[in-house]
Amino acid sequence: MSAADGGPDPGLYGPGSVTWQCHGDPMMWIAGVRALYLQALHPRAVRGVMENSDFRRDAWGRLLRTADFVGTLTYGTTEAAEQAGARVRKIHRTLSATDPVTGERFPVDDPELLLWVHCAQIDSFLHIIRRSGLPLGPGQADRYVAENRVNARLVGLDPSAVPGDTAALAAYFERVRPELAAGPDARAVDEFLRSPPIHPLLVPGRNLVWRPLAALAYGSLPAYAHQLYGRPAPAPRSVTRRLRLTGSLLRSIPAGLRWQLPPGHILKAMRRMGPGSRPSPYTLRTAAAILDRPGRA
Repeated sequence: MSAADGGPDPGLYGPGSVTWQCHGDPMMWIAGVRALYLQALHPRAVRGVMENSDFRRDAWGRLLRTADFVGTLTYGTTEAAEQAGARVRKIHRTLSATDPVTGERFPVDDPELLLWVHCAQIDSFLHIIRRSGLPLGPGQADRYVAENRVNARLVGLDPSAVPGDTAALAAYFERVRPELAAGPDARAVDEFLRSPPIHPLLVPGRNLVWRPLAALAYGSLPAYAHQLYGRPAPAPRSVTRRLRLTGSLLRSIPAGLRWQLPPGHILKAMRRMGPGSRPSPYTLRTAAAILDRPGRA
C-alpha cells in the first residue's frame, strides 16, 4: 500500500532502492571523510566552505550535519526530505566567496560547484561500500548513481545535468580533473583531517582510532588526488585489504546498536515502514542476482 493510499510514506527512495540498502552501512563514515578529501581539491568549492563556515572549529559539526542531511533524504518522509533540501537551498542562495586565483566573487550555489560536491560525494560513497566488500553488482551501482539524482535536485541542480550511471560519473571526473588543485585551503583540510584538534584527554583515542580511519579514507582516493596532495599512499592492494577488514569489523557490530546513534533515521524509518524495510547486504545480494544476470542492464 502506498502513501497515496493511506499507507506509510517511503520517502524519496524507499526500501526497494539501492540507496536505502547502502546508506545503512557503517563504512559510510569513512566514505564521508574520503568525500571531504576529494571535494577540497576544487579551489572554488573549498574556498566557499572556508569563507562561509568555521571549518576548523566546527568541522565535527559540519560532518554530523552532512550525515543528518543524507540520513533525512534517504530514510525520512517525503516532506522531511523536501524541507531539508529547501533549507539547504535557502542558505546557499545567500552565500558567496572569493576565487583564490582571480579574486572574483562567486555564489556558492553555482551549479558547477554543486555538481562537483555532489559527484565527489556519490563517487566516494559508491567506491568505499563496493571496495570494502558490500555485494553491489554493476547494475546496482548504476542504479545507485541514478537514484541519487534526487539528492542533486534537492540541493538545487537540474537532475538531467547530473551523471546518471557509473560511466557518466567517470567521464565527469575526467572532464573536471584539469580544474583541480591542492592549494592552501585543501592543505588546511588535509591537515585537519589528519590531526583534528580535540581535548587533550582524547588525544590517545584520536591517535588510535581516528588517524587510521582518516588514513584509510585518504589511501582510497584516486592516484591523481594523491599526486595533488603530494602525499604518498599505500599500495592499492593494501588499501583494499584494510577496507575489507575494517568493513568486516564494523559490520560485526549489531546493526541495532549502531543505528541507535543519533539522530536514528534508520530506526525511525523501520518503525514507519515495518521490519521488512531493514537495510541489509543480503537484500543487495539477492537483488544483484536478478539485476546483474546475463542479458540484464
